[in-house]
Amino acid sequence: MVKDPTSQLGTPEGHKAALTPPRSGGEPRGFFGHPRGLQTLFFTEMWERFSYYGMRAILILFMTAAVANGGLGFDANKAGAIYGVYTSLVYIVALPGGWLADRFLGQQRSVLYGGIVIMLGHISLAVHGMTTFYLGLVLIVIGTGLLKPNISVMVGQLYGESDRRRDSGFSIFYMGINMGAFLAPLVCSWLAQNDDFRAILAGWEIDPNRAWHWGFAAAAVGMFLGLVQYLVGLKHLSPASRKPVPPADAAEAARSKKILVAGLGIAAVLAIASFLLVSSGTVTITEENVGTGFGFVLFGSVIAFFGWLFFGGKWTVSERRRLIVIAVLFVAAAIFWSAFEQAGSTLNLFARDFTHTEVFGWDFESGYYQSLNPLFIILLAPVFAWLWIKLGRRDPSSAAKFSIGLLLVGLGFVVLIGGAQAAQRGIMVSPWWLFFAYLLHTLGELCLSPVGLSAMTKLAPARVASLMMGVWFLAASVGNYMGGTVARFYEDFSLTGIFGIVGAFCVGAAVIMVLLVKPIRRMMERPS
Repeated sequence: MVKDPTSQLGTPEGHKAALTPPRSGGEPRGFFGHPRGLQTLFFTEMWERFSYYGMRAILILFMTAAVANGGLGFDANKAGAIYGVYTSLVYIVALPGGWLADRFLGQQRSVLYGGIVIMLGHISLAVHGMTTFYLGLVLIVIGTGLLKPNISVMVGQLYGESDRRRDSGFSIFYMGINMGAFLAPLVCSWLAQNDDFRAILAGWEIDPNRAWHWGFAAAAVGMFLGLVQYLVGLKHLSPASRKPVPPADAAEAARSKKILVAGLGIAAVLAIASFLLVSSGTVTITEENVGTGFGFVLFGSVIAFFGWLFFGGKWTVSERRRLIVIAVLFVAAAIFWSAFEQAGSTLNLFARDFTHTEVFGWDFESGYYQSLNPLFIILLAPVFAWLWIKLGRRDPSSAAKFSIGLLLVGLGFVVLIGGAQAAQRGIMVSPWWLFFAYLLHTLGELCLSPVGLSAMTKLAPARVASLMMGVWFLAASVGNYMGGTVARFYEDFSLTGIFGIVGAFCVGAAVIMVLLVKPIRRMMERPS
């Protein structure tokens, strides 16, 4: 019997020691002046993001490619529905993933198991077939839910409360995310789309139309490399991440087990009922109506959650005002992500169908455009970090930065209208249209994304601080679903219409946020 590798890391001091973070400066400074464990988590996250963004770069292209070319032959409506549900679930499962780690698994095991499941998901995508395709997406969703929220917690556990290296450590970790996101489309898109590689496959007497699955296989290899170095570096991680948080009492432990059993039971009943209804012919399930049904459940859950939040708790006047601000920022963030996350869907299709893939005499694959955003992040994130500090007292408020972010992402689509008009006349447009669109989107992301995380920690009442961080994941989930829904209209509406509506919607939201800047600033101020 193979033992769980994390079980070899315990110390005889027991669980109390396992929950004690390392003292500031107590860990050897083995990675740019930071604890050695940061290197382990940096490369784990880099390879996990490599696997995710490599797969995302080719996912909708594979779904909409003709069957004769090795794709699934889906239309944009069907592919957009799948893409929207899938990317939405990737974020929303972070909530149960974090809960499972806290109550039962601990962060180290959650990240390990999550990485293994993600790798199996990419391996499943690398096998041609409809069943393996859907199985692969499900496995990646489950695995990401276990890994994504918990690896960030483990970064924080490397530092003591007074360790001044904490913020710098997270900045380095963030660079790992973007390095993986930058490299992934270059590798996976080349394998999936490049004619030279297809010729190599033909020379090996392998069907060149199976090149898509080599791209998915590369994502699996990336996750495998991340797991290997994670296991090698486990000994450098904080003991606090080895085991779950001990329950306050026996009642809490029993309650957690009941919730887990109930959740698994409900999932099993729904799966069995769906299988019986479909197999008997009573119900016909299509990807489109699954997408629509998921949307109703998602938005209904959001409304129910905020209803419970506002009316189910006993809040002070100040706390209630801050909850209102959180709700406003939630809506703004969801709108932003609905536009921004079209990079993998609508804009990916626009790159393939209507944009030249040559610049300065260099030919490249359409999936390479997916590397522009992380490249811009790597180059510009330090500039923005310096800028906010340099502005000092003139630093814009959180609401003002949200409005700037919405304006910039909207302008990115407004810029594309000119390229869309040319494309509709049958002209393949210049790569510079997408270049400047992605640049504006990245500038918007740098204004909104880190600010949103910071605002949630400032605004959340102490007794629901962790829950409010989950709200940020929920906003991203809603935004991703909305972005996938827009992609469903790619073949039914004109490009100028799609880009114009999305751009106008975001710019309009930015104007409303500008009007709310002063009221929000007053609500965020703590009473004396």
